[in-house]
Amino acid sequence: MSAETPTPLVGKPLLQKVKELSDIPRRQRAKACGYYSLGKNGKERVNLTEFYDAVLAAKGVPLDPERTKDGRGREATFRVSVHRNGQIVIGSSYTQKMGLLPGDEFEIKLGYKHIHLRQVGEEGNDFDDEE
Repeated sequence: MSAETPTPLVGKPLLQKVKELSDIPRRQRAKACGYYSLGKNGKERVNLTEFYDAVLAAKGVPLDPERTKDGRGREATFRVSVHRNGQIVIGSSYTQKMGLLPGDEFEIKLGYKHIHLRQVGEEGNDFDDEE
């Protein structure tokens, strides 16, 4: 194992190299970008998963699930269900994302199979403009 494993490319240099090597097989492309390691027997192993993750990250698609969670082990989704007591709860992930504070008030307008919430005191959120 005299050969050193190169430092893998990331970001714009990675995307440039991938584009340059678009005519070669993906394993060779990943290896050329530095995504390989040497095993105990000295055999090279191409790390395709790390390569794909790096390409997606370079394109702005984060794959780190820890960054999307709300801190309690649950991932935020834009879907809720009605609880047994008839309530619909909007989680703190959404209220924080909107910059809402305790005590902020909303008007509720019911439509056919939808509910509109409008923050009281917000300008330019008239229901009549939307329908």
